Amino acid sequence: MDFTFTEDQLAFREAISRFLMTEAPPEMLREIWETDDGRSAELRSKMAEQGLTALCIPEAQGGLGMDDIAWALLTQELGYYAIPDSLADTAYVAASLLRDMQDDSPLRSVLLEGIAAGGSRIAVGHPVNHFVADAHMADVLLLERGGSIYAVERSAIDLEHNRSIDSSRRLCRVSWNPDAATCLADAEQARRLWAATLNRGALAVAGQSLGLAQRMLDLSVDYVVQRKQFGKPIGSFQAIKHHLADVASKIEFAKPVLYRAAHAVAHGDERAAVHVSHTKLACCEAAALAARHGIQVHGAMGYTWEVDLQMFMKRAWALDSSWGDRAFHNSRVAAAILADGAPVGPQYTFED
Repeated sequence: MDFTFTEDQLAFREAISRFLMTEAPPEMLREIWETDDGRSAELRSKMAEQGLTALCIPEAQGGLGMDDIAWALLTQELGYYAIPDSLADTAYVAASLLRDMQDDSPLRSVLLEGIAAGGSRIAVGHPVNHFVADAHMADVLLLERGGSIYAVERSAIDLEHNRSIDSSRRLCRVSWNPDAATCLADAEQARRLWAATLNRGALAVAGQSLGLAQRMLDLSVDYVVQRKQFGKPIGSFQAIKHHLADVASKIEFAKPVLYRAAHAVAHGDERAAVHVSHTKLACCEAAALAARHGIQVHGAMGYTWEVDLQMFMKRAWALDSSWGDRAFHNSRVAAAILADGAPVGPQYTFED
């Protein structure tokens, strides 16, 4: 499989990186973390102006019609800059669910158009998650009951807030009563949609985790070059080099896994679920290792508020169990590779 990106894809990623570098410096992130909502309307508006909210919306609803591979690139940048916004949940996960519905209802079109314009926030309450992220700010929540999908306005839902170690992440337990008027898809149609939504949610977390891992590695490298002991930068010590080299290796091995999963989801591969679970495990492990070794090379100060590392580290920890914890994704991988007749072995790896 050719994982080489086109010039347009690379230019897209570079443009997003430059934009976020300017609009989301660490000092601004700290300010947003301390607000009541944990979100910035100004930042969301600027991202909408850049077209980020319209990436995978069909052109008929004012979108750009891009696919999951573009989001695999974008989510890495969202993670690298620890963007305190539910952009991926709304503009990727929720938008893809609505886009894939076999329904041309006015509500579906209105929701998609609102997402594309950047004026709507949609929260997704998938059964795999115990809490709903950003439910407190959502205009509409897509929720499950009896396997069906319901689109419920926030005013019709009771919220119970739950604190997260990531101060920019707002989680809620929701209570609501379903009715026929808010049902978007019955259980038969919703089964396929929820499965695809789970894959995209986990894929978005994997991309962000990989970006977080790279940022924590970069911060650690910068620190060990400047910090001195015995008159030498601590980065010259062999033990430090080994720690950071281990992180770099994890990141490089996780990248093709992420892109393979994005390709599988984008093309409707029947084995997309196992590819997604593989990348969720690989990318979250890279982020966890980057956080662990980052703390080790920074010392105890790496966890303090004044040091940037703690923001990216806490985000990585918070995302690790989102959209399926490690036990869930390990079980999906195990079920796939241990099944009778599973396509595992060199005859499948190296076939023409």
